Amino acid sequence: MSTFLFNDIVFGPVKSRRFGVSLGVNLLPETMKFCTFNCIYCECGLTSPDQEKRAHLFTTGQITDALHKRFDELKKEGLEPDNITFAGNGEPTLHPGFAEIIDRTVELRSQYFPKAQITVLSNATRLHIPSVKEALLKVDNNVLKLDAGSEQMYSLINRPASPLKLSEIVNQLVDFKGKLVIQTLFLKGIVNGQQIDNTTEEELGLWLGHLKRINPSLVMLYSVSRETPEQGIEKVEKEQMRSIAKRLELLGIPWEVFE
Repeated sequence: MSTFLFNDIVFGPVKSRRFGVSLGVNLLPETMKFCTFNCIYCECGLTSPDQEKRAHLFTTGQITDALHKRFDELKKEGLEPDNITFAGNGEPTLHPGFAEIIDRTVELRSQYFPKAQITVLSNATRLHIPSVKEALLKVDNNVLKLDAGSEQMYSLINRPASPLKLSEIVNQLVDFKGKLVIQTLFLKGIVNGQQIDNTTEEELGLWLGHLKRINPSLVMLYSVSRETPEQGIEKVEKEQMRSIAKRLELLGIPWEVFE
């Protein structure tokens, strides 16, 4: 099993298939994944059951200092990112200073790169926390995960650490009143003896029903592109992805398919 971890607070800029020239920000430990999900496909690897004991987080001050320093370096080099993207080694909203870090990033963006957008990639498990939701509404792109239509498929794919239900996540997504982007990864295969497929007619029907309620500004569709921590996962081909996307079109929901 291979894993891909970021070993800096601020990394890049890198060319992103979704966000152009992206300057990445990792609010989480440099040596391990720290997340509320244990997704079967995650490029950061599997979530450790003792992560709470092992996780060492940089302080809010250390993170904002690192952002300030890197912004200053890029400005002097004449480089301007299209996006400042919070992703990193797990779920960025787990950092206790997340809201303050977003506020500071907005200020620094206005000072250094006013044309750049701020993007947060989140699994949507902490939207019930008011400060997290308020911070996400301040960024240009809050990109939130929705990988399944049914509770069973959600449990098989995302494997949440808490008893949080998919229906609760969907209700929180609806509450954003369309000011969000949904990100869905499609896959199929047999993992640990379980048949997993979120492209079946039943799953797609439920997923589309959720999206009709959520009414996002955009849905990003993609499939696995790197080695996965669990074996047996199959990539969904682009032709099938586009067929799924056409069904979003019938609902009037904008979409993009990424290879």
